[in-house]
Amino acid sequence: MKSAEFLALLLFAFTASAADKPKPAFQYQSGDIRVSIPTADEPRVKQFGPASLKLAAKYLEDGALTWVREKSCVNCHTTGPYLAERTAWTKQFGPASAEVHKDFVGSVPKEVKPVKETETRGHKHYPSTFYSVWRSLGLAEWDKNITGKLSEPTERSLRDLFERQSENGAFVSHGEVEIPHITTDYELSLQAARAITAAPGWLAGLKDESLKSRVAKLKDYLRTGAPKNDFDRVLKLQLAHYLSELVLPAERDAALKLLSAKQHPDGGWCIRDFSALNDWHFEMSTTVVNLIKGLPDAANPGSDAYMTAIAVVLLRQSNVPTSDSRVQRGLAWLRREQRETGRWWMHSLYRGNYHYITYIATAQAVKAFDLCGELTIASEESRP
Repeated sequence: MKSAEFLALLLFAFTASAADKPKPAFQYQSGDIRVSIPTADEPRVKQFGPASLKLAAKYLEDGALTWVREKSCVNCHTTGPYLAERTAWTKQFGPASAEVHKDFVGSVPKEVKPVKETETRGHKHYPSTFYSVWRSLGLAEWDKNITGKLSEPTERSLRDLFERQSENGAFVSHGEVEIPHITTDYELSLQAARAITAAPGWLAGLKDESLKSRVAKLKDYLRTGAPKNDFDRVLKLQLAHYLSELVLPAERDAALKLLSAKQHPDGGWCIRDFSALNDWHFEMSTTVVNLIKGLPDAANPGSDAYMTAIAVVLLRQSNVPTSDSRVQRGLAWLRREQRETGRWWMHSLYRGNYHYITYIATAQAVKAFDLCGELTIASEESRP
């Protein structure tokens, strides 16, 4: 059999197998936990408020617990956002999951060793970089919000993280694009910067000259690196929140103006407005490109939950008052769009099956309401 015929048969077999594979029944499933696959036609919540926000917290909890119990891996779409954000809401929703934290601690290498750089299709990167970034961020936020002091596993995780730093100071995003967190090097490097600023006393107490040099290289990259798209440009606002000395006032003003200009008439924002399709990553897979091009609103993308939530977060982190019309219109959009399960629906821009971006969007929506003081109001109103 000729090689071309063999490849054709192999492709046919793979396609047939994929077609026969049953669609997933649940987004998250473990033991008694059953979380349905998010869909666009899920009913919207009848009344937004304390009860619906508690449902959002339960959704986040169920997703993270399921992932730890069934997958036991740190990722950028469920356990990473959970530990990075949920730890700040202890007063409102009770303690964050010690089970998820234990899983993160267990994933830290017991001994930090040099990591060898690799190359994929001409693109140099270090293996498991985004796992190390999200693990370090989750552990740092736990220390900041739960114990108030730097733990040894977090310190070890940060040292492991910097073994994966590229020569230009960035933490390089590689692999198939999973918008919004596996996209540009700037976005991933910003998460690393958040980790080192969240870890209690880590930066101030840094004495290791090699680590000091690596931190300086990260800061230099974030200060001077050319943005890949408008998403990178507006994320300058978050960089200014974590490391204000790295962003000039003119850059901050320009980013704020850009973000404001992209607000839709309905009060929301759309992540697809912030980058040309091929500018999300150095290499876009056919799967992702075809999915995004095939969305019903591809020609004129509508507001989505993740970008609306993160826009409100960026505005508040930039000290824009809650009373500002941009913030209020964004919050109104989020209130209208919460679903009966407590989550905020969003179509995956990755594979379009489990829609994990719904989880990321929900975490950011709750954060947006927190930064606007509404979680405190919700917790007070729900007390007996």
